Amino acid sequence: MVRSPNDYRTDVWVDWCPGCGNYGILAALYKAFAELQLDPTNTVIVSGIGCSGKTPHFVKANGVHTLHGRAIAFATGIKVANPNLTVIVHGGDGDLLGIGLGHFIALGRKNVDIKVMLHDNRVYGLTKGQASPTLSKGLKTKSLPQANIINSLNPIALALVSGYTFVARGYSMLSEHLKNLIVAAIKHKGSAFIDILQPCITYNNIHTPEYYRKRVYMLEDEGWDPNVREGEAQNTLLKAIQKSLESDERIPIGIFYRNQYNQTLEEAYGQRTPSYSKTLLPWQKICKEDGSPIVDEKLFQKLFKEYIVKVKKG
Repeated sequence: MVRSPNDYRTDVWVDWCPGCGNYGILAALYKAFAELQLDPTNTVIVSGIGCSGKTPHFVKANGVHTLHGRAIAFATGIKVANPNLTVIVHGGDGDLLGIGLGHFIALGRKNVDIKVMLHDNRVYGLTKGQASPTLSKGLKTKSLPQANIINSLNPIALALVSGYTFVARGYSMLSEHLKNLIVAAIKHKGSAFIDILQPCITYNNIHTPEYYRKRVYMLEDEGWDPNVREGEAQNTLLKAIQKSLESDERIPIGIFYRNQYNQTLEEAYGQRTPSYSKTLLPWQKICKEDGSPIVDEKLFQKLFKEYIVKVKKG
C-alpha cells in the first residue's frame, strides 16, 4: 500500500486560529510521512500542552498528549522501551524551553534517536500571548501590557551546545522546505531538533508572515555545509554556533549541523547489555489472562540476568 499525505490525516477538526503557522507545520508533516512511507503503527507523536499539543490528534499514527513540559521525558521512555519506533516530539517554545528546558538539554546529552519539532511563535499562544522564552527582551507584543523584561533563549545555539547531532531551522510558511527538513531529521540517526518559525497571527503582531518574508534566507543557497567530517566535529560545531548568532534582521533557515558519528543512547545500551534489543520488555508476557502477575524466577533471570549482581557471603 502506497500512502499519500491524506492517508495520515484523522477526522478530528483542526481548530487552530485561521492563518496560524501550525497549519504549515501539519501540512509539511503529512508530506514528510508520505515521502518516507512511515508505518503509522510504528510511529509515535508525543506532545505537551499548548497549541502544538493538539498535533497528535490530527495525525493518523500513535499519539500521546502528555503533561506540560514533559513530552521529551515521555518520548524518551517510549524510544528506550522500543527503539524500533519512530518517535517525534511536537512542542511549543514555552513548553519545551520553559518548564521542559531540563528535558530538552538532557535529550541532547543522551543523543536518543528522537526528533523534536519546536513550534516557535515567541508567545504562549494558548494562554493569551504572554512572552515565551524565545521573545527578545524589550519587545512588546499586542497582549503584553509592557515590554518583555527577560532575556530570550536562542534555540539553535542551545541545541548545539546540548549535544543534538542534527540541528535545523524551518519556517512554517515554506512548507515544502520544511518538509525536506523533517524528512532529513527522521532519516538521521540520533537526537534531531528543528526550530520552526511559526507566526501566531492572533497574539504576536511583531513576528508576522510579512516580518519573516523579508528576513529569512536558506543556508543551502549560500553554500553552507552542515555535515561533520570524521575528526572535525568541533570545528563544524563552532561554525554552526556562530551562524546561529546572526541577528533577527537576517534569519537563516535550513540544516545548521549534522553529525553521524556520535553513538546513540540505544546503541550504548545495546553495547553494555547485548540482550537489550532481543528482550525488549514491552514484548515480554508479564501477566496471565486474568491480569495477575507471572511469578517466574527463571523468566526474571532471563530478562534481568545482565543486571543481577551476586554478592559473596562472608
